[in-house]
Amino acid sequence: MVPNFAKRLKELRLRYGLGQAQVAKMADVTKNAISTYENGTRQPSFETLIRLAVIYRVSTDYLLGVTTNQSLDISGLTEDDAAAVKQLVEILSQKNDLIQKRSTR
Repeated sequence: MVPNFAKRLKELRLRYGLGQAQVAKMADVTKNAISTYENGTRQPSFETLIRLAVIYRVSTDYLLGVTTNQSLDISGLTEDDAAAVKQLVEILSQKNDLIQKRSTR
């Protein structure tokens, strides 16, 4: 089994406010399949893994625990909107760095 896969899958579903049945329909699998993925007793096919990554807008590497970085799909945004999102991410990263530095003092 892939470490953290089940946990990440459930966290993402809850973050999006979706039920297992909703995710199952979007991923073209059964509700039971989603349940078994989330409790770690079964793993999805490659095709289903890709569908889940698309649904949650993360990389398959993130779902599989290869990386802790979640990707953000900004392909549908205008250049100005994409630049604004990138700027916001940079501002939030700097804020978090400051908070982390203060907490380690």
